Amino acid sequence: MCGIVGLHLKNPGLQPRLGELLTQMLEAMTTRGPDSAGIAVYADRLGQPGQELRYSLRSDEAIDWDLLAKRIAAETGQCLRIEPLGSDSAVFVSSPAETSTAEAGTGEASTGEASTGEASFLAAVRRVAPQVTVPGFGRSMVVVKDVGAPAAICARYGIPGWGGYQGIGHTRMATESAVTTAHSHPFAPAADLALVHNGSFSNYATIRGRLARQGIRCDTDNDSEVAARLVASRMAEGADLEEGLRTVLKEMDGFFTLLVTTRTQFAVIRDSFACKPAVIAETPDYVAMASEYHALAGLPGITGARVFEPMPEEIHVWSR
Repeated sequence: MCGIVGLHLKNPGLQPRLGELLTQMLEAMTTRGPDSAGIAVYADRLGQPGQELRYSLRSDEAIDWDLLAKRIAAETGQCLRIEPLGSDSAVFVSSPAETSTAEAGTGEASTGEASTGEASFLAAVRRVAPQVTVPGFGRSMVVVKDVGAPAAICARYGIPGWGGYQGIGHTRMATESAVTTAHSHPFAPAADLALVHNGSFSNYATIRGRLARQGIRCDTDNDSEVAARLVASRMAEGADLEEGLRTVLKEMDGFFTLLVTTRTQFAVIRDSFACKPAVIAETPDYVAMASEYHALAGLPGITGARVFEPMPEEIHVWSR
């Protein structure tokens, strides 16, 4: 049993409150997942919109982020600046001159295989600091994951003060794999793509093996990561997000509710039996989703929202 939440803002006036609202929603899901939690937040960056690449980094060991940035810069030729999130986490920002601009302005093209610059950065991290993980990367998205209670995690990283236009979160009760930061959600295998999952897949080992034969590696033995990488692989082939989610319906067996986001989209899907809970609330100001309604109850204007449960195999997608 896990809890998932998400908020897609239509009203720019609410963007300064995104982190605050997501934190409230995530805390409400604590009873569904006290082991660990994670959050992905999307924001428009002032000054260089859509150009800078942001890599969310995490280490369970003490690390000198400044030294690591210098070593990666030497390996890749990229100019990096650091935005610390805490002693165990940081965001490395690659300047516009050093990032691939092939997708600039297209929104979704970045949600597929890593560009040359991105692949070079990720490979350099694995070489020079194998103890460091990259929970997510992209032009708009920052990912934070940790072990412990959701409220403590949000407070530790200052999530209530974060602004943005979209975010998703997950509280985990481990059933298929270990309680570690790496096994926590969201899983973000491609630029600006993030997935959170409530449920379990029965044939994920088979799908993981097939992906491996295609050269797509998983970092953990978590079943949810397999679903995320399957979606990412389809989108790298040219499919849109909805087509990627239909591939999950077609190829993966199990009981699941998924909330998946890209730089411009916010999507919800349930399996053919819809046995894992999900509720959606939509107003002129936002679309919100959670495993249980009480996580939505504190949102502004919720009493006037259209509230509904997505039906089996329905795919709901909202876009900016």
